[in-house]
Amino acid sequence: MDALTIIDPATGETLAKVPTDNADTIAIKAQRARAAQPAFAKTPLDERKACIRRFRGLLESEMGMLASTLTREVGKPITQSRNEVKGLLARIDFFLDAVDESIAAETVLKDAAMHERIEHVPLGVIANVSAWNYPFFVGGNVFVPALLTGNAVLYKPSEYATLTGLHIARLMHESGIPKDVFEPVVGAGEVGSTLVGERIDGVFFTGSNATGRRIAQAVGPRMIRLQLELGGKDPSYVCEDADIANAAASLADGAMYNTGQSCCSVERIYVHEQIHDEFVEAFVTTVRSFKVGDPMDASTYIGAIARAPQLRVLRLQVEDALRKGASLLNGGRRIERPGNWFEPTVMTDVDHSMELMREESFGPVIGIQKVRGDDEAIALMNDTRYGLTAGVYTPDEARATQLLSRVNAGSVYWNCCDRVSPRLPWSGMNESGVGLTLSTYGIQAFTRPKAWHLKSA
Repeated sequence: MDALTIIDPATGETLAKVPTDNADTIAIKAQRARAAQPAFAKTPLDERKACIRRFRGLLESEMGMLASTLTREVGKPITQSRNEVKGLLARIDFFLDAVDESIAAETVLKDAAMHERIEHVPLGVIANVSAWNYPFFVGGNVFVPALLTGNAVLYKPSEYATLTGLHIARLMHESGIPKDVFEPVVGAGEVGSTLVGERIDGVFFTGSNATGRRIAQAVGPRMIRLQLELGGKDPSYVCEDADIANAAASLADGAMYNTGQSCCSVERIYVHEQIHDEFVEAFVTTVRSFKVGDPMDASTYIGAIARAPQLRVLRLQVEDALRKGASLLNGGRRIERPGNWFEPTVMTDVDHSMELMREESFGPVIGIQKVRGDDEAIALMNDTRYGLTAGVYTPDEARATQLLSRVNAGSVYWNCCDRVSPRLPWSGMNESGVGLTLSTYGIQAFTRPKAWHLKSA
């Protein structure tokens, strides 16, 4: 059997070799999931909830080990890995609290002659092709509500977060979720393609736009549920009346947290010309205060780049911007040490002719562009093929509301950024994806409505 080599991106050292699935093993797992799902769907909801509560408890009790594993295999600073595991606990609490009402049968008409009712039935078997940058968050957004609503899950963690994914599967099974109902599928892109080709009832994918397109083309003719959480080139606008220090601190964190490796990281900043220079000075000062170092050190803020090929993407974006007239105020280069490292990078005098302002960076690189006013800022914010998140900084709520209503984005922020709430749907416009997770809508996404017409004799 082939094996997947797990590399520590902070050191380049091999952490483990894990056997991968192939067409035969994937087919067997899919068949077992198909056979096991009907009985699991008939299990009382309270029993499924009890399993997820036990899973939550195991996450909490093993948090230290889980965070260390995540940091070792993706290079995320240990404090941020702990934050992610801890954050999933709150999301699980939301799903547990909201699932009963979300999928309860609804009577929409009842009179002497007719009873009309809506029932929410599980999709069946779903493929959860997950991401490496937030495997607990991104995966948990899918597999927790999927299981609560009675589905079987074929869970493929990213090849860059395989060890974390296997721990998740182990804890699910220890919590009482039947092995055939939650099956991990291990491997790289070809394994994901094989999984998507199996007889399944839905695909829930988080990752690149290019891979999302291929999945859409593969499953489109099969008329199954498709959810794609893809990339973003997320903008924020700092108005002339904004609190400069607070905006700079917030946006520096939004751009650099998780070393910029997030679909909702701030990737473009537009600043009103009246405060541009003062904002840039505060922003650069904040970025220079971020400690780059060993991800296992609790004081580290900037860790390693998880995927070595991304270093070339970042380098080419910086070089392209410099050729076209941008100014480099901080960073701009790969850090020469074992592993995958890139300096926190801040560029000004940028414009939309540059790749830096148009294509996803997915790293600690940010461009700051000066604008004359609100109309120019909104035009530039909407000048993108993506539409995931966008933010505005101003003390004037009415102004922020008016501006954000004009922005094409699935999530909008006033005086904050890079924030996800389990109570709100997570979705994108344009090429940032289709479908949604989170909120009560994200629970219902794992069901289909069944309409009952009941006429008395």
